[in-house]
Amino acid sequence: MISIQNVTNREAEIIADLSRQTFYETFAAFNSKNDMDKFMNEQFTKEQLIQEVQDSANIFFVALDENKPVGYLFLRESSNPEGLENLNSIEIARIYSVNSSIGTGVGKLLMEKCFETAKKINKKIIWLGVWEKNTRAINFYKKWGFEKFGEHSFLLGDDVQKDWLMKKSLE
Repeated sequence: MISIQNVTNREAEIIADLSRQTFYETFAAFNSKNDMDKFMNEQFTKEQLIQEVQDSANIFFVALDENKPVGYLFLRESSNPEGLENLNSIEIARIYSVNSSIGTGVGKLLMEKCFETAKKINKKIIWLGVWEKNTRAINFYKKWGFEKFGEHSFLLGDDVQKDWLMKKSLE
């Protein structure tokens, strides 16, 4: 049985390890080893990820399958990208599950938690960035009603990639 729980500072290291594992599992096969290594060692370090969890402005949840972490989500209130100016929104900064749990309902439970949390704090729009080549994720977001509204650049190592910006109204 999968459960979704709030993350406290005590779980920061677990979330940092899960973040690194799921990012690598998701993108290593589609990027060069050099770019992945540079990203993981400079932009996505365990220490940086622990600090994100410990920042009280950030919201984290973990998906547990019989007490084993199998996914997580990270919501944050950030400055809105072009196209969402002055809208009351929240960003899904990251939502991942371990590869072995894809298709088990983890993503559904995490997405439901995103919507529940955003509505609880009176957000009208929920948005995210997703790599344009990550068709599995794009299809997942479309299934939940997200629509593309823009693009931005994402630096992975030395490779400048394009992310789609997608949003969903919560009203």
